[in-house]
Amino acid sequence: MAERRELTMTRRYDAAREEVWAAWTEPARLAKWWGKRGWHVDPATVEMDVRPGGRFALTSEDARGTRMSQVAVYREVVEPERLVLDEPAGDNWHGGAVTTVTFTDLGDGRTRMDFHASIATTEEMAQTAAGGIADTLDRLGEHLTTEPTEERSA
Repeated sequence: MAERRELTMTRRYDAAREEVWAAWTEPARLAKWWGKRGWHVDPATVEMDVRPGGRFALTSEDARGTRMSQVAVYREVVEPERLVLDEPAGDNWHGGAVTTVTFTDLGDGRTRMDFHASIATTEEMAQTAAGGIADTLDRLGEHLTTEPTEERSA
């Protein structure tokens, strides 16, 4: 049965808050790290109008060709501190979700990122989603430490 499930994860990245924010708000950068391991995002499928009421959309694909689309509307955008996305049920794998991502400057070029999603889904799908989100946030950390500085500041 689909009920509201809460997923919360925290990561600390060795990257300035502005760099982490850019990775979340620039389509070409987001396409490099988004999704569970084994999945990729074609940058041409990423749509980001990063403002309250703006649209977020992308399509992920795995090696077998399985595709998963995600569609959301930015509910809140406070650069470089907070993003809130409202994901309607009709365009997603779940029965609706609200995701909040908060970026805290820890100083010395480090950032704490708190991810919280309230998702209408089954317990089984919530467990699957938690694994995929954990992979995604780990891939973000790898992206932040492997991308050349010149590219990050572009």
